Amino acid sequence: MASDFETQVRATNDKINARTGRPLGLAIGVGLVLGFALLFSLIFFKPIFMVFAAALIGFTAFELASALRISGRDVPRIPTVIAAVAIVPAAFFWLAPGHWLVTLGGIAFIAAWRLVELVRPSARASARNVLLDLAAGAFILVYVAFMGGFTVLLTAQDGGQWWTLAFLIVVISVDLGAYATGLAFGKHPMAPVISPKKTWEGFAGSVAAAVLAGVLTAIFMLHQPWWVGVILGGVMIATATSGDLAESLIKRDIGIKDISGWLPGHGGFLDRVDSSLLSAAAAYALFLIFA
Repeated sequence: MASDFETQVRATNDKINARTGRPLGLAIGVGLVLGFALLFSLIFFKPIFMVFAAALIGFTAFELASALRISGRDVPRIPTVIAAVAIVPAAFFWLAPGHWLVTLGGIAFIAAWRLVELVRPSARASARNVLLDLAAGAFILVYVAFMGGFTVLLTAQDGGQWWTLAFLIVVISVDLGAYATGLAFGKHPMAPVISPKKTWEGFAGSVAAAVLAGVLTAIFMLHQPWWVGVILGGVMIATATSGDLAESLIKRDIGIKDISGWLPGHGGFLDRVDSSLLSAAAAYALFLIFA
């Protein structure tokens, strides 16, 4: 009897894994570890969140620079990580001016490093390829570090940690809503060329989950009217879905399934934070408007 039950559970788990393309149990375990680390850093001591964000942004920038090498782009990884990590304390201590200035300085730093590399005969490349490498370096810093830096910028504000936690809860609700309803009812592909597993049924579930989470966090966490929660949920569903599709487009262009294999069950760090990058900037804008 126990053996039959175990066989049934394994068969069900295999079906879910095949449908989602990921080992579910492992994905949940890694997600919980990251979630608790994030929660602890936000609630108990904000400077710890800066360390958490710096590590996350640094690893994400490194893995994207590494992944782009598959498509022929030579982005120097050491200066990319240094510049990406430097944006975090700049945004935390110097707020918006530091966020912008260090980003621009980081782009110049990466470009200078790449140009200096050309001095070595073995590193020679055509002008076109060098320009593409410089553009790729700037893209990584803006897409990963600058956009991710809005989370740090928001957290550094007075009471901003609660807005950070609120928007992340809504973004997670978007992912969970899409996952649950897509798994149960998904039949009509939403963007089959970019992300074959996304369905309109899943999107409908993510909208419902985002609005519900937005209203609850607005009332009980942010002490805002319920309609602010509707706006928060609506904006997050747009930015989270766009961010997810953008990352899928990057992976499709490179020709890989996951940016890296560093997070078991999740792929890479970018596979986990893709929905949060655009959402962080939008959440910061909402904070400036309503808080």
